[in-house]
Amino acid sequence: MRHLKDGRRFGITTAHRTAMFRNMVTSLLRYERITTTLARAKELRRYAEKMITLGKHGDLASRRKAAGYLQEKGVVSKTFTTLAKRYAERKGGYTRIYRAGLRNGDNAPMAIIELVDRDLAAEPKRRTKRVEEAEAAAK
Repeated sequence: MRHLKDGRRFGITTAHRTAMFRNMVTSLLRYERITTTLARAKELRRYAEKMITLGKHGDLASRRKAAGYLQEKGVVSKTFTTLAKRYAERKGGYTRIYRAGLRNGDNAPMAIIELVDRDLAAEPKRRTKRVEEAEAAAK
């Protein structure tokens, strides 16, 4: 029985699940918007909000705790500078989940999870032939 045990298991080992969410939280805080399955987005929200709350605390212990969880040093510094200032007045609810239809391969419900009041410049640039030609011409 799983009385009072929260969290989804996703049919994978604990180590795999931990690594997956560490990667997903790092990507979410870096790009401020990612697409995943609905169940993973709902579970990811828990960890992302905790990381932003640690950033708002701003002390050394919180920074070390976040650095132990997040995969990139740049994301840790972004959490403690940019995101902490952005959400200083907000008491929670830093993320938003949109349903994004069904995945073609297995019909899994997909979702977009993003940070509220996100910076549009943080999105990854789409690599198209036109963009690559423009960059090559600039050089």
